[in-house]
This record gives sequence, structure tokens and C-alpha cells, in this order.
Amino acid sequence: MQQFSLCFGKVKKDCLKFIKSQETKADKFKNKERMIKSFLIPLCFWISKKADKKSPYFVGLAGGQGTGKTTISSLIKIILTKYFKLKVFRISIDDFYKTRKERVSLSKKVHPMLLTRGVPGTHDINMMLSFFRKAKSKQFKKLKLPTFNKATDDRFNKKYWYDLKDKPDVIIFEGWCVGAKSEKNNTLKKTINSMEKAKDHNQVWRKYVNQQLKSKYKNLYSQLNCLIYLKAKNFSLLQKWRLKQERKLWQKNRTSSNMKIMSRGDVINFMQTYQRITQNMFRNMPKYASIILNLNSNHQIKSAVYRSK
Repeated sequence: MQQFSLCFGKVKKDCLKFIKSQETKADKFKNKERMIKSFLIPLCFWISKKADKKSPYFVGLAGGQGTGKTTISSLIKIILTKYFKLKVFRISIDDFYKTRKERVSLSKKVHPMLLTRGVPGTHDINMMLSFFRKAKSKQFKKLKLPTFNKATDDRFNKKYWYDLKDKPDVIIFEGWCVGAKSEKNNTLKKTINSMEKAKDHNQVWRKYVNQQLKSKYKNLYSQLNCLIYLKAKNFSLLQKWRLKQERKLWQKNRTSSNMKIMSRGDVINFMQTYQRITQNMFRNMPKYASIILNLNSNHQIKSAVYRSK
């Protein structure tokens, strides 16, 4: 389509510049122009038709660890801003993690595994609900929103938080469990990995996390206008991509002394806390996500399925 080519001409330079900033010597993006032209630009046309300037259009972007949510959401933002002249704000559900101190308290009250950030129940849900409400308010006032430092496993100091001064036309809300649904209680009984077997044999952790999805998170996700799902082939592929991500984090932060970079074993253990919900999303999310972007084993988008127009 001529429109897509015109758009590509306008955004190509900025998109490729951003991709370059994400690459390392050992890790280069392949087929980047095809990804932008064939998948992300049509997606942005779809979003721009839906965006109503009166109230922010909330785009949920989900996908397992290491699927490229940050890269994809950043490129969508560049295209929507540069070509469609929309005001776009992107934030991750990760930025709303409870502080380390709050998670220590939660781990003592409910279950020790809740010290590990990631699963529903380890985010500040009230802060997210307040952000959604204030962003939609007709009397929009500037917002200060948190940023999370994964290298130290705690929130950044407030001076590094987001300053959202103008009401956005589009808000991209991304995260591994965005849009996830709870599972039935009878499927919770069966352990699915060694961590659940060793540390959650009484199902306390599983039931708590599932209850969070069933209640507060369901309320939050119901407010999204659409849901985009980056679908990988399987969980072992996600582990491989997540290990690659950790190497990149180490390369970027190796001069920092208070960094909590994970070893291979740490990453595998950490991902076991994500496994149940991730596998549930593999099975169910293609049934209700607005758009499914299927990824091949080389981390590239191979096809797009639009389920709702």
C-alpha cells in the first residue's frame, strides 16, 4: 500500500536509529526493515483509526519474557508520534512493582516467594488503577509515575520518575502478564516445575497470585481498549531469550557496584515463577487478544492475526 510506503519513508531513520541503540556487537537485529514495514506500520494505522483524541486509547502489549516488548512498544511510539502526530506515552507494568521493602513485608505475611518480583500481587495495583483513572479524567493534571531499576531490584529515586505533563492520545501499557486471566482452582493443584514442588506444596503462593488475577488485575485489564500479544513458540525459547536479555543488562551496567545481575541458574529459577501464567497465556490469549504477532525461533515477527477490527 502506498500509504504504508509513505509512512515508512517518514519513520525509517528514527526507527533504525532506535534499533541500533538496542543492539550489541554480538546481537544484531535481522530483517528490521521488513518488521517495520510489514507489521508495525499496519499496526499503527489500525491504532490511529481507533485513537480518539478526547480520551487516551489504552493499548495493552503482552508477551513472555524476552519477546521484545520494550523494542516493539518503543517503535510503535516512534511511528505514531512521527507520522500520525499523536501524543504517545509508554510505560511498563514492571515500573509499578512494589518496593523491595513492601515485597519483604508481603513475603512474611503471605508467602516467601512473593519477595520475587514478577507475578500478579507484586505490583502496586492501587497506583496503576489511580494512573488509569487520572489519565482518563477530563480535568487532566500532570502525573508523576514510577520507574523501576531491575539492576537493583527496587524503584528508582523519585527524581528519575516519569513526568507526564500532557494528556496522551495513546497509552501503551506493556508487560509480560498484561491481559492475563486467572485459571480454574482445580488446575492449580498440579505442580508444573521444581520450584512449585519444593516451595509451594501447599498451593498458598499459587492461590494468592491466581486470586489477584481474578480480582484486582481483572478490573485493571478490563480498562484496556485493545490487547496486542507477542506469541513465542514455547517456554524454553523464552528462557533462551531472557538469558540473552540478562547478558545485555550486564554489558550496560557492568560498572555499577550495587547491581543484582542474575546468573544462568538464577534466570532459570526466576522464570519458574512466571511459567504457570505464561503457559496459560500461550493457551488462552490467542482466543481473546485483539492482535496476535507470532514470533519465530529467531525472534522475528513471522505473521500477524487481527482478531477484532
